[in-house]
Amino acid sequence: MNTTTSVLITGGNKGLGFEAARRLGEQGWTIFLGSRDEGRGRAAADKLTDGGANVVMVPLDVTSDESVAGAVRLVREHTDRLDVLINNAGAPGKIIAPADATADEIHSVYDTNVYGPIRVTHAFLPLLQAADHPRVVMVSSGGGSFAVVTDPEQPVSKMHELAYSSSKAALNMITVRYAQALPNIKFNVATPGEVANRKFAATDMNHHTGQLTVTEGTDSIVKLAMIDADGPTGTFIDRLGPIGW
Repeated sequence: MNTTTSVLITGGNKGLGFEAARRLGEQGWTIFLGSRDEGRGRAAADKLTDGGANVVMVPLDVTSDESVAGAVRLVREHTDRLDVLINNAGAPGKIIAPADATADEIHSVYDTNVYGPIRVTHAFLPLLQAADHPRVVMVSSGGGSFAVVTDPEQPVSKMHELAYSSSKAALNMITVRYAQALPNIKFNVATPGEVANRKFAATDMNHHTGQLTVTEGTDSIVKLAMIDADGPTGTFIDRLGPIGW
């Protein structure tokens, strides 16, 4: 009987996903490290294993039904339940001005940021439902918050694009709807930034221009991954606490 807490992290080979894997690995959790690029995934898994973590590399492209099905089969070889799913894989899009944005551009970003978490969550629901106290963490952004984007003091209010911010707003709504419909699973949303201080975490996605470290960026993700059976569901937090939708 496996009594170790298990977590699958999509986009786990670098940035926030890798740091969340490192931190949860230090807690003694079994880490299923999802990575679209198998070579990078193996290198990341080896690094975590060298640090003492229990890691299984899972080839996982969240835009592919076939890849997601293969990931479920692989995880099932190791466990009959999944305690935590962190939907972290994300695409920034090309930050195209709204006047120039096309449906194709929006679609490619939605395929990773919206359809991806739905594909993965749907496929892993049976394993999550087999756990005693399952949790799903959706990694979103202050850029997906209407409260943040409509605040002229927030830098993202001046970042003119359609794909990324609207995809994260969609992800936020999806998370709330899952939380309402599946009360036996905790579904919550994390943003790696600090909304009140108008700060975000330095990652590849923003060319490391953020003011928060990647460790600070994962504080909200790790917190939601570790909530107990009495913890919240259907909430949106950053590392300082709840934020506006």
